[in-house]
Amino acid sequence: MRWTWIDRFTAFESGKSATAVKNLSLAEDYFADHFPGFPVMPGPLILEGLAQTGGILVGEANNYQKNVVLAKMNNVKFHREAMPGEQLTYTTTLVDLNETGARVQATAHSGTELLAEAEILFAHVSAAQLPPGLADTKFVFSGELAHLLRMAEAVQPAPKG
Repeated sequence: MRWTWIDRFTAFESGKSATAVKNLSLAEDYFADHFPGFPVMPGPLILEGLAQTGGILVGEANNYQKNVVLAKMNNVKFHREAMPGEQLTYTTTLVDLNETGARVQATAHSGTELLAEAEILFAHVSAAQLPPGLADTKFVFSGELAHLLRMAEAVQPAPKG
């Protein structure tokens, strides 16, 4: 199973908001077991997609110079299940950004229907706080997420002026 829960960005406004989508295909591994005969996307994977969307928004606001980690989720609400064949739209809005971290409001929709919502808190951590082997890298913003970062830059509006 893959770790990236975003297929692409559809909108990105630096320091303000990000919108990404995830297409749900019955071919995804988790649908076979969750649940047999009634396949639904596990709620934690929806939250992970929201966290990845918001984490990239926070990281980009700091020019990817800080390690951004998920710290906490507050006021999480699920309104209904996400099913194969749907396209989830993850929308995140940066509410607060400071030296220690950030707060993001996040929603997941299928079409116009609200599926989930949460307040997500991110922490900025120093290299000394990271596990051995990760101290010399911006680990969150490498690998598969590097491709998503390029996609976010491609949909960001051009500066006015």
